[in-house]
Amino acid sequence: MSKRIVNTTPKQDGFRMPAEYEAQEKVWMIWPERPDNWRDGGKPAQEAFTNVAIAISEFTPMNVVVSQQQYQNCRRQLPDNISVYEMSNNDAWIRDCGPTFIINDKGELRGVDWAFNAWGGLVDGLYFPWDQDDLVAQKICEIEKVDSYHTPDFVLEGGSIHVDGEGTVLVTEMCLLSEGRNPHLTKEEIEENLCQYLNCEKVLWLGDGIDPEETNGHVDDVACFVAPGEVACIYTDDVNSPFYQASQDAYKRLITMTDAKGRQLKVHKICCPVDNVTIKGDFKIDFVEGTMPREDGDICIASYMNFLITNGGVIVPQYGDKNDSLALNQIQSIFPDKKVVGVNTVEVVYGGGNIHCITQQQPKRS
Repeated sequence: MSKRIVNTTPKQDGFRMPAEYEAQEKVWMIWPERPDNWRDGGKPAQEAFTNVAIAISEFTPMNVVVSQQQYQNCRRQLPDNISVYEMSNNDAWIRDCGPTFIINDKGELRGVDWAFNAWGGLVDGLYFPWDQDDLVAQKICEIEKVDSYHTPDFVLEGGSIHVDGEGTVLVTEMCLLSEGRNPHLTKEEIEENLCQYLNCEKVLWLGDGIDPEETNGHVDDVACFVAPGEVACIYTDDVNSPFYQASQDAYKRLITMTDAKGRQLKVHKICCPVDNVTIKGDFKIDFVEGTMPREDGDICIASYMNFLITNGGVIVPQYGDKNDSLALNQIQSIFPDKKVVGVNTVEVVYGGGNIHCITQQQPKRS
């Protein structure tokens, strides 16, 4: 049986969030279907999600949760080696609404169930309601029979944090200090919550992310830890790139930073696409009041950084862009002992995220 822990924090109980490059037991996804977010009834997105799930399953067991209405369709599209669970949800961003898993030195697993309000609640959230997404973390912890910590007074999404597993967490000011998340908390109080629930000692603050309109600048589009003392960061010298300013600022900040253990960060550059991925005129989604519309010509957040590290593999977004192969080569050089696999995720980007956003890793119990 699993229970909710309310009187202590993971740090007090000796639990920490491991780095993504540590061993994983399984990976979770949610099946996409929202016709007001995914074009053409979600069918192109479902194909892309299937390809991502298959790529991950080469390295790590996959679990996919899906609504009652889509269960049979999902089960038929996914291979038999991928487990499917029926679960109510509002949309497919499990990185942000699912549990952040934590472990201790005794081989025990728990989850952190952050309050979720669809990236800004009634201030600038992307859809309403979000009540079923806010239950996903608790339900997955129930399935896994692990205890969880709930933070009803602290809103956070998994895409807004990256940890090294050794006391350091990487975040952006644009997201964590946004008005729609935790306006009742100071920057110092937010840092303390991060340190308590992730078991960290040092918070590294980047400035802006590259998607102010959607997630308010999640860090997982910009930078991540790739090894102890090492980070990867998007980078472009093209002043016309929509990501130029944020990538330059992030890189300049990172090369001056040290982690919780006092190591000067080694920073790897990851290229940006040459061409912008944009919403085209034939983009058909349902109009629903309370959901952010997709407008013709909108620039999508196409970052190669939004990859998933999972055991022996790294699953990397591809866009049919001139820099696709360069990005794969750069990431392969960072992970010489892993197999780097590219998956075309343009349809995921149309919905507002990418591979890291639609996955949540569950660490292996030691």
